[in-house]
Amino acid sequence: MPHGYRPWLALAAVLLTAGGGYFGWRHFHDAATTEAAKKSLPPAIPVTLATVEKTDFPVYLKGLGNVQPFNTVTVRSRVDGQVIKIAFRQGQMVQEGDLLAEIDSRPLQAALDQALAKIAQDESDLANARLDLERYSDLERQKFATRQQLDTQKATVRRLEAQVKGDQGAVDNARTQLNYTSIRAPLSGRTGFRLVDQGNNIHASDATGIVTIVQLQPIAVVLTAPEDSVGAINKALAAGQVQVIAQSSDGTRTLGTGTLAFMNNEVDQAAGTIRLKARFENTDSALWPGLSVSTLLLVETLTQVATVPEDAVQHGPNGLFVYTVGEGEKVDIQKIKVSHQGNGKAVVSEGLSDGQKVVVAGQSRLQKGSIVQPAAAKPAAPPVVAETPKGEIPKAATP
Repeated sequence: MPHGYRPWLALAAVLLTAGGGYFGWRHFHDAATTEAAKKSLPPAIPVTLATVEKTDFPVYLKGLGNVQPFNTVTVRSRVDGQVIKIAFRQGQMVQEGDLLAEIDSRPLQAALDQALAKIAQDESDLANARLDLERYSDLERQKFATRQQLDTQKATVRRLEAQVKGDQGAVDNARTQLNYTSIRAPLSGRTGFRLVDQGNNIHASDATGIVTIVQLQPIAVVLTAPEDSVGAINKALAAGQVQVIAQSSDGTRTLGTGTLAFMNNEVDQAAGTIRLKARFENTDSALWPGLSVSTLLLVETLTQVATVPEDAVQHGPNGLFVYTVGEGEKVDIQKIKVSHQGNGKAVVSEGLSDGQKVVVAGQSRLQKGSIVQPAAAKPAAPPVVAETPKGEIPKAATP
């Protein structure tokens, strides 16, 4: 190689070595910078998400009620006498017409026998008087009896006919009194405490009676609603049967589903409420007279409205809002309006659309622009009922 080329080759080698070192340093420097930048970003916040859904939402009025028998009867004797038999057990379910007690029937049977004997005697006298009337009629035609004798015999027949009718009334009354010695259940229901023991004398005028029977199937629940709900209840009644749900006093168990029977004809001005009565078939006897229950009265069903879990709704200084999650798992704050809520669901009347993602858990660390690590919410059990909102949304947070 000529001597003149050696310096240039050495320079080229130096330049190549320097360039390779620079680009290698640049590559590792950029990688380290990127990694450091990544490490400097705040970590994604774990949250639970739910989707805005359109669904039908039943609107219920929540209140308190008291269970009452549909009918209550105190069974009393209608005749005087001694109780010779008690045919029921305390607390027993009885059917209409079942024998409850028997009263000594011998005095009343004797009275019936006397009435029967009297009517038989008077019927015999009447038959004889009618025969005499026929004879007087023949004799009067033959001029062997006077007109006065014939008229007197006719009057005798009419008197005996009236007497026989009176005797028949006495027989019917005596037979009715005798039937009253067998005391039977006037309706189907459950008996209470026995108020008279066998062997005691009872009277038709006694106030205590023998036993009280309450009708349990069906049964009634008397409840109250705010006076400003009268219009909504009337509208629901005009549309058809109105559903009423009875729950345990703590609202954790459903005891029965019935229908609204009627609404009282006036508002209680002192309490500002209207009284209502609902009918329940109560086939399982879950409702019992005197029991206090929580009631839910269906006044409206909203069709295909946007709903979110109640846990998604937050309460801030400017009103209600939710945290929404969009592209890139970035958080935004959306103001909303809630029209109804209950049983874990809230109806959003403004602010959200179907399919949007909202945060239902983990909101405490969120702010606008936060990056989240989402997890889907577990599907909730189907709600039994929903109710109109009372008071403020329980969740409290500040955007």
